[in-house]
Amino acid sequence: MVSLWLDTNPLPAPDPAAGRLSPDAQYDTVIAGAGLTGLVTAVLLARSGQRVAVLEARSVGAVATGNTTAKVSLLQGTILSEIRSHQTDTVLRAYVEGNREGQAWLLRYLDERGVPYQRRTAYTYATTEQGAKTLREELDAAQAADLPVTWTEQTELPFPVTGAIALEDQAQIHPMQVLEALAAELRERGGELIEGVRVTGAGIGSPLRVETTGGPVQADHLVLATGAPILDRGGYFAKLLPHRSYALAFRVPGAPGAIPQGMYLSADAPSRSLRTAPVGEEEYLLVGGNGHGVGRKDSPLAAVGDLEAWTKEHFPGAERTHAWSAQDYRSANHIPFIGTLPRGGGGIYVATGYNKWGMTNGVAAALAISGELLGGNIPWADTLGKRLTTPSDLLTGAKDNLEVGVRVATGWAAAESRALNPEPPVEGEGIVGRVDGRPVAVSTVDGQTCRLSAVCTHLGGIVTWNDAENSWDCPLHGSRFAADGSVLEGPAVKALPSKGDR
Repeated sequence: MVSLWLDTNPLPAPDPAAGRLSPDAQYDTVIAGAGLTGLVTAVLLARSGQRVAVLEARSVGAVATGNTTAKVSLLQGTILSEIRSHQTDTVLRAYVEGNREGQAWLLRYLDERGVPYQRRTAYTYATTEQGAKTLREELDAAQAADLPVTWTEQTELPFPVTGAIALEDQAQIHPMQVLEALAAELRERGGELIEGVRVTGAGIGSPLRVETTGGPVQADHLVLATGAPILDRGGYFAKLLPHRSYALAFRVPGAPGAIPQGMYLSADAPSRSLRTAPVGEEEYLLVGGNGHGVGRKDSPLAAVGDLEAWTKEHFPGAERTHAWSAQDYRSANHIPFIGTLPRGGGGIYVATGYNKWGMTNGVAAALAISGELLGGNIPWADTLGKRLTTPSDLLTGAKDNLEVGVRVATGWAAAESRALNPEPPVEGEGIVGRVDGRPVAVSTVDGQTCRLSAVCTHLGGIVTWNDAENSWDCPLHGSRFAADGSVLEGPAVKALPSKGDR
C-alpha cells in the first residue's frame, strides 16, 4: 500500500556523501523523525544558526506525514467539542490559537517557496439526528474559540445530510511537496538530513549522548518527532491511544465537476473524510475513514474494502488508484503533548498526540519547541503546557489502559493455547501460535515465509497480523513491524527476533 503522495512525489535520494552519520559528531540539536514536525523544527533552528541533524529511521515522510489526508484546517471534525468536554475554554482557545499560528506559518512558507496548495471550505457533516446534535456542540465550541463557523444544510455531497458546519478559507496540500521544500531549505542552511538511521536512546547530561543505529552522537538537545516517543521516560506510551485509519484515491468520471470541492469529515461513525487531490493533469477524489485501534481489527483489509464499496456506491464509476493507511495518537485529554520530556534532564523534547490533525498541530509543535530552545515565549504554548489533569482525563486514561491490560492477557492466552501449524501460511497471511511454549509469529509475503518472536520488543504485547499492509502490529502501544521483523513504527526501536525463516 503506497499513498498517492509518496507515489507521485518521491523525494530524490540523498547525496551519499552528505547523507552519512559521523559517529561522535556534535550538534546543537538532533531531531528524530523527518516528518512535518521534525523538518519544520529543524528549519527554524537552522535559520538561527544552530548546527542541526535530522535522523530518520526510514525515509522522509515514510510514516504519518506521507500518509495523511493533508487537510490544513482549524475545523477538525468534532475535536473542539471533545477538547471542551475535558478542558476549560482558556485551554480550548490556546489550542485553536496554536493551530491558527501553525496554519498561517505553513501557508506563508508555501507561498514563499512557490509550493502549490488549494484554499477550500472545510465541513463537518452529519447524516443522523445524533450526529446533528454533536454538530451543534461543535458549533458552540468553535464559537467559544472565536472561529467563524456557520451552520448549513446545503452541501455538495451526493447523499442527504441532517446538517453541516462550515469554515471558509482553509487549505489542502500535497504533503511530500511540502517536505521536499523543507528538506531543501534545511540543507541550504547547513543542516544535515540523514535517512536510514534510527535514534534508539539518549542519556542525561550536557551534552546528551544520543544513541543511534549509526553510532552515538553528541547534542545539547534532542527532539523526538517520532509519533509515539521512543523513550519511555514520562510514560507517554500509557497516555496515548494509537489509532490507524485508511485512505483511498479514486479517478471519478466527470471530475473535477463530479466530485465535491470542499473538505468534508463526518461527525457520525464510521468516519468518512473527503477531499480532492489535484496531481498533474488529474484531480482525484480522496476518501478516508474506518479508523480503529492499532492491532485491534480482525481484518484491516476488510476496512479498506468497505471504504471502497462506500465510495463506489456514492460515486458511480469511481476507479481506485491508491490505498494506504496512517497512524496517529490521541492523548487522554485530547490535547497534544508538546515540551520537555520528564526525566530527560531538560534537554529532551517531545511532540505527540495530534489526534489526526498533524498538518496544523505539527507546525504548532515546531514553533513551540524551537521558540523555547531559542529563548522565546509563546503564550498559547505556555497555557497548553500547564493545563491541569481533569477527572475526564483520568477516566479516559483509565479506560485506555484497561483495554491495554485486557489485550495483554488475551493476547498471551490465545498465543499459548494455539499450537502452530507446521505448514507455512498461504501468501499474505500471518498466524501466531505456540512453539516450545513461546509465542511465534509466522507469515508468508512475496513467497518468503518468516518466523519471528510474536512478543513486541517494547513492553511484551503479542502482535497481530495486519492483512492490509502485511505487517505485525502491537495492540498495546502501536508498535509495528514488517513481515521480516524490522521496525516500521515505534515506540519499539528493536526488531522482532527471527525464529528461523523457511
